[in-house]
Amino acid sequence: MIIIPVKEGENIERALKKFKRKFEKTGVIRELRARQAYKKPSVRRREQIQKARYIQKLQAESDKA
Repeated sequence: MIIIPVKEGENIERALKKFKRKFEKTGVIRELRARQAYKKPSVRRREQIQKARYIQKLQAESDKA
């Protein structure tokens, strides 16, 4: 359960923005969308490998800089 402490006199839009940010970080929507369609294990593995290559590439570029 997500709890957002709202201070006295705090703008409701700001509290709503905090809630949305925390909710997005939990990954509920991402997981829900992923469960809507079946993905073959081989496709899932291929995506994981591609993601790992991309992250390694970013890390290698940041090490060079």
